[in-house]
Amino acid sequence: MKYALVNPPWSFEGSIYFGCREPHLPLEYGYSKALLEKAGHEAEIIDGQLDGLTTATIRTRLEEYRPDFTVVTTAPSYLFWRCAPPELRVPQQLIAAVQDVAGIVVGVGPHASTTPRAALRKLGADVVVLGECEEILPRLTDDWTKLDSVAYREDNDVAVRGGTHSASMAELPPLEWERRQLSRHAHHHHRFERAADGPGAEMEMSRGCPYHCTFCAKENFRNGYRRRPLHVLLDELDQLIAQGATYVYFIDELFLPWEEFLEAVAERDIRFGIQTRIDLWSTKTLDLLGRAGCVSIEAGVESISELGRNLLDKRCRMSTDELADRLIYAKQRVPFVQANLIEMKTDSPKQVEEFRQRLLAHGVWANKPVPLFPYPGSPDYSQRWGKPDDRAWERAHEYYLNLYTEFSDVQEERPLPLPDLERSVSA
Repeated sequence: MKYALVNPPWSFEGSIYFGCREPHLPLEYGYSKALLEKAGHEAEIIDGQLDGLTTATIRTRLEEYRPDFTVVTTAPSYLFWRCAPPELRVPQQLIAAVQDVAGIVVGVGPHASTTPRAALRKLGADVVVLGECEEILPRLTDDWTKLDSVAYREDNDVAVRGGTHSASMAELPPLEWERRQLSRHAHHHHRFERAADGPGAEMEMSRGCPYHCTFCAKENFRNGYRRRPLHVLLDELDQLIAQGATYVYFIDELFLPWEEFLEAVAERDIRFGIQTRIDLWSTKTLDLLGRAGCVSIEAGVESISELGRNLLDKRCRMSTDELADRLIYAKQRVPFVQANLIEMKTDSPKQVEEFRQRLLAHGVWANKPVPLFPYPGSPDYSQRWGKPDDRAWERAHEYYLNLYTEFSDVQEERPLPLPDLERSVSA
């Protein structure tokens, strides 16, 4: 069978979207391609965002390739499954334009994982995958009625089989990207200490998180913490270095201290960035992190009060002063350190600004607190409204627009209501 793995040509006008808008390597498709080929299938990645393809060009590629299955993702990359655009406008538009040449249309991503019935209906797909898709895609040639973690049309209804799938990280191979593909990836995600000096890349050391912070939309995908084998990680990293990559961003939900891995990375000529919790790092492991080549840390602090962090279920190991001290220490070892803050009613604006100014005085960037979007699939959503139903994305979107008049610093204009974003496609 022939699979086309399509990343749409993303645009974000009018969207509540907090992620980076630059192209990133489609890691989920890299794994999927490898596992599909191992199972005896053909697979081609068609990346509308990275290669700057129009919908018309993607259609032409599909006409030439003649796939049996066309897979379309609802988030720009694995890095942003946790903060995907709530609306499905872009994948809807793509599927509508290629459906007659696409074979069986498969939807993957956070929307299908959290609200499979609504995602299937909105996308006009034949089947959607719940959870991590790499190990499920090769099995779509089987009888769907005997396959878990999928939803598909059955008569006039939608059949949802099983729960969300979690991949075995030990079974996922080291990714190998085409030199052409990597050379086009000029973006160095979350790097600020110098301009890009060669191709950038993304990797994951681990998947999932052992914590359950209320704001994190990971309950229905990329949940349980799993670490990739050391030799696989180093094989993938060496391949990237050999093809000219000078910077790697680890997309892990939580990059944890792993001294053996960091010691091995320190022996290689590569710079990298991470997202993590600063309370999990000692001065010793931060010394090692800097020595290994880390040049960017994005650290989730979220609230400057113990009460606020408890309400977010952070289970933080440090006081606010200790967090500030550890961030300042990290800045002495790593060129760029950021403390992420969320808008919390429990936090005094005066104390928040004092915390920010203390960090800024030592070179640590601390953003002004941003509004919290209650993503379906997060504990915050479930605490407010219960288990996500078919209107979960609309409900969260309406709540957010009604509650806030100011948004994040990447949101230049007031977002449009979600039905308005999707209306032109469904009309």
